[in-house]
Amino acid sequence: MQWSDVLNDKSLSNLPYKIELNEYGQIVMSPASNQHGFLQVEIAFFLRGNKIGKVITECSIDTPKGVKVADVAWGTNDFFSKNGLATPYQSAPELCVEILSPSNSKQEITEKINLYLQQGAKEVWTCTHDGNVEIYNLLGKIPNSSLFDNLPKKV
Repeated sequence: MQWSDVLNDKSLSNLPYKIELNEYGQIVMSPASNQHGFLQVEIAFFLRGNKIGKVITECSIDTPKGVKVADVAWGTNDFFSKNGLATPYQSAPELCVEILSPSNSKQEITEKINLYLQQGAKEVWTCTHDGNVEIYNLLGKIPNSSLFDNLPKKV
């Protein structure tokens, strides 16, 4: 299955969970919660209010292991000038954010962090159910964001 097949399949529209494709073209689903949606909006508002650029939620990115969907992403105006609203993006915006769900395994999140970075993200943030934020770049976990100076450790 290709990402365009997922987007065009009427039976998959308006589902109460997030859909991604794995490297075999299989649909992978994770349930949404109100807490997840709340954190997604809080992070999006923080990003929008603290730096010039654009914010997108449910950002689809083509990776070597299928289409992954960052909960929130931020990109420079240059990124969006070059890529518009292509679906999925062939490269990642500068920042990708994953809000962790109870169903996420450590291995799954580590893989997504690495895939986003391989696709060009400068940083990947993870946010726990409690709102705690961790920051990663190509060097691994880092104490502070190089993209946003005033990032709170808790959303």
